[in-house]
Amino acid sequence: MKTTDLLKELRTAPAAVLVLTVILCGAYPLAVWGIGQALFPNQANGSLIHLRGKTAGSSLIAQGFKGTAYFHPRPSAAGQGYDAASSGGSNLGPTSRKLIDSVRERLAVYRSENNLAPASLIPADAVTASGSGLDPHISLQNAFLQAPRVAKARNMSRETLRQKIDLHTEGRDLGIFGEPRVNVLTLNLDLDDRR
Repeated sequence: MKTTDLLKELRTAPAAVLVLTVILCGAYPLAVWGIGQALFPNQANGSLIHLRGKTAGSSLIAQGFKGTAYFHPRPSAAGQGYDAASSGGSNLGPTSRKLIDSVRERLAVYRSENNLAPASLIPADAVTASGSGLDPHISLQNAFLQAPRVAKARNMSRETLRQKIDLHTEGRDLGIFGEPRVNVLTLNLDLDDRR
């Protein structure tokens, strides 16, 4: 290779890096951000829920609700529970003694707090964490099992509560994928706003 060819290549390489840096680190992210803001502003900004001028949470991230007057989300394995900065599952396999013991413990607690018979069937999402540990949804069966406890604590009719559950039920994705599910955060916030 001639010296002139080498110098030409040495000038071309930094120029290519500079051009690609501007395109890939500047123009492209800016274009994606602009399209997101224009077409999907709610989703692009975290699907935040605002209540009385304050951010109450995101409809995409679970929060831990305690007490008899609230629907409880799925258990969480994210950090110290529902920690969005530490999202992740437990990675415990189906033969793991630790998983089996924790599910048994969660079953007992769930049955006790919802006043259910010892042999009653409990949906899996009530006693197992999601892969992210932050799933904001519960199954309809889970919501209906918790409804009597919540209705009693809030002194409201089961029919009124059923209407609230229906209002916050999301259908199957694209009409065919997954199962109908209830967003716990939006349901609990709606119930609090009722007071």
